[in-house]
Amino acid sequence: MPPSRFLFADQLGPHYDDGGPIVLVEATAVLGRRTYHRAKAHLILSALRHRARELGDRVELLHAEHYRDVLKGRDLEVVNPTSWGARALVAELGASVLPSRGFVTSEQDFAHWADGRPASRLVMEQFYRHVRTSTGILMRGPEPEGGRFNFDHDNRQPPPKNAVGLGLPDPWAPVEDDIDEQVRRDLDRLVAEGRVHLIGADGPRRFAATRAEALAALHDFIETRLSDFGPFEDASLIGDSTMAHSRLSVPLNLGLLHPQEVIDAVVEAYHSGQAPLASTEAVVRQVMGWRDWVWHLYWHLGENYVAESNFLAAHEPLPPAFLELNGDAVEARCLSHVLDEVSRTGWAHHIQRLMILGNWSLQRGYEPSALSDWFINAFVDGTPWVMPANVVGMSQHADGGIVATKPYASGGAYISKMTDFCGSCRFNPKIRLGPEACPFTAGYWAFLDRVEPRIRGNHRMAQPLAGLRRLVDRDAVVAQERERTNW
Repeated sequence: MPPSRFLFADQLGPHYDDGGPIVLVEATAVLGRRTYHRAKAHLILSALRHRARELGDRVELLHAEHYRDVLKGRDLEVVNPTSWGARALVAELGASVLPSRGFVTSEQDFAHWADGRPASRLVMEQFYRHVRTSTGILMRGPEPEGGRFNFDHDNRQPPPKNAVGLGLPDPWAPVEDDIDEQVRRDLDRLVAEGRVHLIGADGPRRFAATRAEALAALHDFIETRLSDFGPFEDASLIGDSTMAHSRLSVPLNLGLLHPQEVIDAVVEAYHSGQAPLASTEAVVRQVMGWRDWVWHLYWHLGENYVAESNFLAAHEPLPPAFLELNGDAVEARCLSHVLDEVSRTGWAHHIQRLMILGNWSLQRGYEPSALSDWFINAFVDGTPWVMPANVVGMSQHADGGIVATKPYASGGAYISKMTDFCGSCRFNPKIRLGPEACPFTAGYWAFLDRVEPRIRGNHRMAQPLAGLRRLVDRDAVVAQERERTNW
């Protein structure tokens, strides 16, 4: 008898299935050990059960408190899983381990590229260019398509003036079925029994949970959003929660899509005249560059990277507004809106994560590992391998410059330029002192004051620190933010 292939809940696409018997497990403790968003818990169970239905007689769908309860003693093989904890479990079970899948590049590819480079020189842009060159994607011989590897400079447009939205069709959404109905009942029961604790709003399911749904979402993105993705990828509007973003991180991180097929689809759209190069390159860079890079950094930087990274000595606990996803508790319109969107959907696009949620957390000194856990729990696409580099490294600069060369901090002026949040806010992004002082604007200067001794040697921070030293009301702003209770 061949061993059974044990698939984790992020390995549900056809590229994880080579034929033969399959084992899937619903382990209640996996949902119970974290305070997940309701939409995330629903998505995991729905995806597992839909995959089991598709596999028919080839699958055993097991229910248990812990994986070990039903897997110990079995003859198993696995595709190398995506977290330190899961790999430890697989080793304990004695399963036969196959190489990782679900990424454009292998761990061996990255190790070869990184060999001899110090951690501070593992730059994403260099890795991205290496992969572009080695794969030939968007290349014309040795030269990049269009003469540049990176069109990011062209992709920073603010939203259209006075617009409510980008005017695009509503994004693709699934139609729930009997599996979703049963998942909802089961989650209600687990919550009532106190076995799981969930945050955020219930349904309807907004993201793909099957292979067919994932392909539909990919097709819809290319047809309706790809062309506008590049120019407006950093813009936000209150009335348009999706903008031109794909939301494909969700099926990608469930293993329902392979990143190479996303890349192939958007490149084909470019070559057929359906999408401009700047938008196409932006998707390729996010999927083949950034996504692969943070995956490899998760392993390269080691199991203790998150616990040991707190370069800026940030120790403040997360506030109840974050932990409870309660935007009503927040006066700042931008932060209130994004927290409400996360509560409603379990998702926000990347600039809202980085420049609203992340920027705020950086300024206020929230503990990086707690923030990383919060992003894993509260977002439908949050996984243990995604968040360390994204949150601890890039967003919070807690590793001192391995992932990002400077802290991603900004005042209210950036938010005012790239969003319509400030027009309906009681705070003024141009004011840093007094009752109307924007907590992002004032918070930016208070942040620089707090971390100045630690970032003084960073040449990219020389200009902001020079501005801080010229600030005539520096002490008053710092004192105001230290005492601030209304944000």
